[in-house]
Amino acid sequence: MKYSFKCFFVLFAALGSSTNHPPLIAQATDQLENRQQLGSPTPLKSTRPVVDNTPVKSPHVARGVVFNDVNRNGMFDPQDFPMRGIRVSNGREITTTDDLGRYELPIDDDCAIFVIKPSGFRTPIDKHQLPQFYYLHKPHGSPQLEYAGVAPTGDLPDSIDFPLYPQSEPDLFEIILFGDPQARNLKEIDYVARDVVAELVGRRSAFGVTLGDIVFDDLSLFEHHNAAVAMIGISWYNVIGNHDINFDASDRKYANETYERIYGPSYYSFDYGHVHFVVLDNINWIVPDSGDKPSYVGGLGEQQIEFLKQDLAQIPENQMVVLFMHIPLKLVEDRQEIYRLIENRPLSLSLSAHTHYQEHQFIDQEDGWRGPKPHHHIIHVTVSGSWWSGQKDERDIPHTTMRDGAPNGYSILTFDGTDYRLDFKAAGRSADYQMNIYLTDAKQSGQLDAAALWVNVFNGSSRCKLEFELDRSGDWHEMDRRIEVDPLFQAIWEAEQQVVPKIVPALSKPAPSTHLWRADLPRHLSEGTHLVRVRWTNYQGEVMHAFQVFRLDAASSDDDTAANENSKSK
Repeated sequence: MKYSFKCFFVLFAALGSSTNHPPLIAQATDQLENRQQLGSPTPLKSTRPVVDNTPVKSPHVARGVVFNDVNRNGMFDPQDFPMRGIRVSNGREITTTDDLGRYELPIDDDCAIFVIKPSGFRTPIDKHQLPQFYYLHKPHGSPQLEYAGVAPTGDLPDSIDFPLYPQSEPDLFEIILFGDPQARNLKEIDYVARDVVAELVGRRSAFGVTLGDIVFDDLSLFEHHNAAVAMIGISWYNVIGNHDINFDASDRKYANETYERIYGPSYYSFDYGHVHFVVLDNINWIVPDSGDKPSYVGGLGEQQIEFLKQDLAQIPENQMVVLFMHIPLKLVEDRQEIYRLIENRPLSLSLSAHTHYQEHQFIDQEDGWRGPKPHHHIIHVTVSGSWWSGQKDERDIPHTTMRDGAPNGYSILTFDGTDYRLDFKAAGRSADYQMNIYLTDAKQSGQLDAAALWVNVFNGSSRCKLEFELDRSGDWHEMDRRIEVDPLFQAIWEAEQQVVPKIVPALSKPAPSTHLWRADLPRHLSEGTHLVRVRWTNYQGEVMHAFQVFRLDAASSDDDTAANENSKSK
């Protein structure tokens, strides 16, 4: 299958370890630190790249300078320092800036020229905290579409220059991850703001990333969504999803026009600290020649694969590489080519969203992986849960439980050098809320007959271990992992199906969960109140405990299905 891609220009950190600045970068940093104390990153009044609009003699070559903007005016002035050794790409070939910070690459009339920040520097940001690292070159603009694309940019400027600003990037840092906020309308934009954004305002994370499906088909909502997320107060990167494209595009080449107008190129990479991040566009929009309805599949295409190949070839093997995408990796048609590029790297991680459930995958030879150890891919919790569906809570927000029985929410991904940890956070709940514990099949007639203990660990995986203890006995019993529908969520779904008038939008039908555990309780428990303690050991060896209290009453026939909200780290 062939893919049609636009030409993209990418600016990268210099070759070599991200911990060492190229000589001119180091010189610029040292001199600037002598002049002033570096403060927190602040947006510039003009956040777009500096452009001299004088047409060049050759319309097929882009030229410019990457520089340390000492006086922070966004202009390349005599007191600024050009940055040597910065990689620049057209989305395929990669070159580096010379001693004067200059780059030069061939282009066509549908390109994005953009800077991808090196470690220890930041790009400008706009009023919505979106990194401004690109210049779009579309002399004739986007084709006419339902949602506006890029206006005509005119002739290629003589020089397209990119300012960068030094910033502290410690080995230990965290980022915020959103999957599928996916608002249909302004009411659901408000759900995003009140359910998730409000509790994150002021959190001192390095940056945030949305893993696609920023909105739900209505691309006019991009700006409203950005305004809400900007309230968190940190730089925010975005991955394109299948609900973020122009559905009336005649082919893939024009499917991202509105996204590009708002966010810039749909694939790129950047460094932060010791980590190299790559944002991928794996939405392959297909318009059949037969006139059949257009559709999408997961795929990068030849040009993006070549970009990824050249990019990773220049990243040290001992540097952590993180891939962001929307469609899960195992659903991408050309994933084998991606595997070949990362399978021999000792440090790699990838994340997606799209499915509206949480899952840790450890990709191995069964899917064609040839690396010495499985690759960790995380299908990420969604902000919208089950597309903002289900009964509303006391805040007038749908509970929107995901299809696997886990709550909607987001994650905090923490890096410490080459180590990482993903923490699940349920929207609007305590950070301790990490699992549901409940009983089924309780025949309460003085003794508990064939009762089953179920635990849904939202961030659980095949590499986790679950155990339970009754009434502080000290006897721990291992639980069995089950891949099936969560019985508690099934009961909720069935109950909501009976509500009149019908709940709109209706809760999504349950799907099998990969983070569900079950155990039979002893058959001869005495009547009265009992304590269940659950011990969860995750794939990194970290231990958490949670508790649930149930009462065995011969006079009652009600099943115990209460869920736990009192888990805490040991």
